[in-house]
Amino acid sequence: MANNNRWYANTGQDGDVVLSTRIRLARNLAEYPFPHRLDVAGKEKIGKEVYAAVKDVPALKLKFIEMKNVSKTGAVALAERHLISPEFASNSEGRSLLLSDDESVSIMICEEDHIRLQIIMGGLSLNEAYEKASLIDDVLDERLKYAFNENFGYLTQCPTNLGTGMRASVMLHLPALSKLSRIQKIANAVSKLGLTVRGAYGEGTSPGGDIYQLSNQVSLGISEQEALDNLRSITLQLATQERSARKELLKNISVQDKVSRAYGILLTSRILSSKELMELLSWVRLGASEGLVPVKTELINEMFVTMQPANLLESIDSDADAAKRDEIRAERVRKALEAGRIGERI
Repeated sequence: MANNNRWYANTGQDGDVVLSTRIRLARNLAEYPFPHRLDVAGKEKIGKEVYAAVKDVPALKLKFIEMKNVSKTGAVALAERHLISPEFASNSEGRSLLLSDDESVSIMICEEDHIRLQIIMGGLSLNEAYEKASLIDDVLDERLKYAFNENFGYLTQCPTNLGTGMRASVMLHLPALSKLSRIQKIANAVSKLGLTVRGAYGEGTSPGGDIYQLSNQVSLGISEQEALDNLRSITLQLATQERSARKELLKNISVQDKVSRAYGILLTSRILSSKELMELLSWVRLGASEGLVPVKTELINEMFVTMQPANLLESIDSDADAAKRDEIRAERVRKALEAGRIGERI
């Protein structure tokens, strides 16, 4: 299936609940207007300047991608893998992307801000991801002039990003808390602590597959480490709650039956839409966490991403319509589960 070095193919710390960690830094160059006031030529110039600042750093090995050269399907596939925002994928004019081979580093150039530096890693790895982001940020800071104010910190187009310019987030699989209707109560509680709960693809998106994004809301008047510590503490509390809820939920024979049926459908189906797949995978991952089905969570994590419409379409290199994609998706899921059963040779 996918490159095994990528975040979605690995399970890190607290990986039964935490799918991934993301650190995003928003930065702007002092001598240019914000992107919404730049023409295409201005945006392209910034892209080349940012690339020039990092291309000779051997440890990074970032490839420069002009979004105008990326197909619509390719752009959506990048967004499905959480490497760019859906908004960035929707408009390629003047925009460019720096991307590492393992996709742990991505830098969107001229989205809402001139630079959106992102590190994404599997499991709960806030400090590790921040350290990596900080190292790259230091390189850029040395070679480019950032827009910075002593009172407001890093200057950003959206006032909510002023200060550190950092958004730290974790992607969580919360099937038990979701099915027990506890998410809204949790969202209300964490909002009082400076955090927000959203769908997997950010604000306004639905939590397909019971996957949620927990991130910091405050970036002004708080240090990066304080924000990271706060997010880590709440994440660990939620992970504990989810594990307890899973045990509570799976005592019910009807829930165990739903898990087994979901696994059976995935093993035998001939047609699978992406929406149905996400729902079934969530049940199976819930069962896998308690040893009810012989599937590794890494395999499920990978299918959450690689079986999305655009990534699937890219992998088959054809213009298959939705019906044909649903057939191919079902076939690939069957084969992956048959090959990846725990205790069997893959």
